[in-house]
Amino acid sequence: MPNQVITFFASFLIWGMFAGLFFLWFFNGRIKWQHVSNALLVSFIAWSITQIIKLLVPSIRPYELNNLPPLTLTVPGDSAFPSSHTATAFGLATSVYRHHKKAGIIFILSAGAVGIGRVLGNVHYVGDIAGGAIVGIVAALILSRVSLEKLLKRKIW
Repeated sequence: MPNQVITFFASFLIWGMFAGLFFLWFFNGRIKWQHVSNALLVSFIAWSITQIIKLLVPSIRPYELNNLPPLTLTVPGDSAFPSSHTATAFGLATSVYRHHKKAGIIFILSAGAVGIGRVLGNVHYVGDIAGGAIVGIVAALILSRVSLEKLLKRKIW
């Protein structure tokens, strides 16, 4: 596989997934704003959980061990486990799948491609990808009933 394709999957595809989410809402009308806000919340929480785990479970990245260059846009400086990109992508994909099955399948395949790109890009191991996917899917399932609007309207005092 050419390096440019690996770099696309590892670094850019996730942004295409977010663009696809907004396309489904704004131009296509297949999903509602509540679903978009839930998917964004899930993605943020999945990313946040992986950042906490990375602080608690430091691990080395493949490029640090094998002395081959990473094939990503930026060189990550944090722990490898779990993959934040993959957690974010699978959280987003699972959220979309819950509201629109056909589009969700495309999103799940895209999330898988993000994970594969991260492995081929020399910045993650397969276990990092599996861990990230689990975090993203579980975050989406737990937050499946949460509405961002309801959270913002809820009085805290």
